[in-house]
Amino acid sequence: MFSSSTSKQYVSRLKTAFEKTRDQAVDPELCIRSPLFDWLLFIGSPIIVLGISLLLANTLLWEDRSIPLHDKDSIIGVLSGVIIGSHLFAVFFRSHLNAQVFNRWPLRFTLVPVLLFFGLGILPWFMVVMSVIATFWDIYHSAMQTFGLGRIYDMKAGNPAKTGRMLDSWVNYVLYAGPIAAGLVLMDHVGDFEEFEELGWAALANFPQTVEGFAGTLRWLVISGSLLVVIAYVIGYWRLHKQGYKVSVHKIALLASTGLTSIIAWGFNPLLIAFVVMNVFHAIQYFAIVWIKEKDNLQTKFRLTDIKSGKLLLIALFIAPLVIYGIIYEWVEMSSNWFYALMLTVTLLHFWYDGFIWSVRKKQI
Repeated sequence: MFSSSTSKQYVSRLKTAFEKTRDQAVDPELCIRSPLFDWLLFIGSPIIVLGISLLLANTLLWEDRSIPLHDKDSIIGVLSGVIIGSHLFAVFFRSHLNAQVFNRWPLRFTLVPVLLFFGLGILPWFMVVMSVIATFWDIYHSAMQTFGLGRIYDMKAGNPAKTGRMLDSWVNYVLYAGPIAAGLVLMDHVGDFEEFEELGWAALANFPQTVEGFAGTLRWLVISGSLLVVIAYVIGYWRLHKQGYKVSVHKIALLASTGLTSIIAWGFNPLLIAFVVMNVFHAIQYFAIVWIKEKDNLQTKFRLTDIKSGKLLLIALFIAPLVIYGIIYEWVEMSSNWFYALMLTVTLLHFWYDGFIWSVRKKQI
């Protein structure tokens, strides 16, 4: 049994650890913007969006209804579509309106978009292939956004940019892809392969049937593999900690918030709810990081620095094009093949650009 003095020592240690964690959590130097901003928009957004979505799950907002210029859809479905589309377009504030970024890769920002757009519009097989790729690229892209935010928090805590990089990448793959592969929406994702039937590619078109045949086995393999990755992650960082790695409270909270949300959303909810939750909080985080990193550049570019209402005008110039594009994006399915090619071009460029215009390791953020 523990003696009274031993018990007091443990209580004292726990109190000290709690106070240290609390101090780190509200330390502005360890945040991307500020404690309130970070805990609300970066760390808390997954749980907040999940909670609101589940709270409204059985309300009229989720029921399909006739909407002008649109097939039957729910109010939340339309609003989330606008938000998702808006965040896809937001990348251009950094890629094309930031001269330093644009001048580093001019061909990627000029020639490639044109070739991609016409390729999608002219070649039906290319459109189908890239549509299917976009579904799974989206999962990877989302995982990498959380990975990137976590790496920023590590940098803020004073850790080298490459320390734990591989561990972070693998655990984020697990947090996003694991619940999909082991949850209720696996077939909704692999079902996109049926689009290959339009091209007569039978082997790829039948892939969903193949997956469905061993979905149960796959589920347990994914769960087991995910647990092993999480265990390896904890052990790996424990070793790094003993070598001098400084634990980031913000990164741990971000991973916990994201992981819990992903498991509940993808693992135990219908596709629509899961899709809305995961994509809306992802969009909120993206709006926040783009605004933080680009607002000063945009203010200078639009010559609003010395204008009295410059900040309000800047916010309007930031929000307006995003909302306009988001509305177009949500109604694009009723438009022509070329409009869909444009929307898919923006989506693919968003995924691709984000892979190289943001880098903690290369000090591009």
